[in-house]
Amino acid sequence: MPEQAAHRAAIVEYQHVSKSYATAKLPRSAPGAVNDLSLTVPAGKICVLVGPSGCGKTTSLKMVNRLIEPTSGRILIDGADVAGRDATELRREIGYVIQQVGLFPHQTVGANVAVVPRLLGWPAARQRERAEELLALVGLDPALYRDRFPAQLSGGERQRVGVARALAADPPLMLMDEPFGAVDPIVRERLQNEFLRLQAELAKTILFVTHDIDEAIKMGDLVAVMQAGGHLEQFAPPAEILAAPASEFVADFVGADRGLKRLSLTRVGEMALQPVVTARAGDPAGEARARTFADPFPYLLLLDPSDRPLGWVNQRHIPGTGTLARSLATPMSPLLDRRTTLKDALSMMLDADVQTGIVVDRAGRLRGVLTVEAIAAALRPSADPEVIAAGTSGAGS
Repeated sequence: MPEQAAHRAAIVEYQHVSKSYATAKLPRSAPGAVNDLSLTVPAGKICVLVGPSGCGKTTSLKMVNRLIEPTSGRILIDGADVAGRDATELRREIGYVIQQVGLFPHQTVGANVAVVPRLLGWPAARQRERAEELLALVGLDPALYRDRFPAQLSGGERQRVGVARALAADPPLMLMDEPFGAVDPIVRERLQNEFLRLQAELAKTILFVTHDIDEAIKMGDLVAVMQAGGHLEQFAPPAEILAAPASEFVADFVGADRGLKRLSLTRVGEMALQPVVTARAGDPAGEARARTFADPFPYLLLLDPSDRPLGWVNQRHIPGTGTLARSLATPMSPLLDRRTTLKDALSMMLDADVQTGIVVDRAGRLRGVLTVEAIAAALRPSADPEVIAAGTSGAGS
């Protein structure tokens, strides 16, 4: 079997797709689970299907890999009607992640990840190599996790293995049905952030089902809001849905706090960060003290030799002589990375009871600081990130 090309993505089209269930009590003419759904998901984008229970979002998802057959209409992947494909072959080319994960309990983690490559006839060495590669990609050390069994994993770890398994054959399309719904809120947030990091690298086409509008706004490049009875109410980027709901139903579903939800659309990396007075552990204390007292913000940020933050030092606690010791630092502010949303950044700062977050790069090196004041300014209609950052004063730990 030839090795799959890297980072493939597909275009998905729903063309007037409907699904109805006819029974003795529910004639075929009755309203269906999905009604006349038409939308196109560009290659490499995340499309989130969101709505209340009974709106047809999971049915719409399962019709793509033919776990459910549509009553009418067509679903195309890269222009080819899925109805003309062998169902088993089709499903092996589509990654599928569900809330319950569905790992095989008597197979190791490595064997679970390699299920589809094994079915496709990949050599054993390549199966193992791919499993280890993907475990590392989702943040699980292959040496520690490859030979474990699902029962030995936490819920979040099992979900990561499920994502790795779905990526194993490098599918051009992934279907994700409430993938993070079965874990606690803290783990869920970490999984969301980790998946967005992976997507920035892999650029897959993803159909993602959730009932949570906050998750839809955070995860989606495009959001399809569906109403009970399988009707598509609005299909647009999250910013458009928040700014201009297409109907009263969409406005009610999104909620009255649409302004706050906009914070999920902006990431820390899009903001101009504020500088702060810094010094490294071991630097002359007197010089650092003078620089801190000359700045409006009365704290020094102490760094290690690799420019990784150690914590804040109140200017009153900086000695006038000698060198700066690590023990002076108090780690008070949360660490943020460039992909952290402003909503998550604000939540982390409020939880820590501070006014400032410290922004670091992937290696943990300081990039700057972000304040609650700057985030509040981002909510203003004409907010410009550069003006926001330039206009804030006093980082306020």
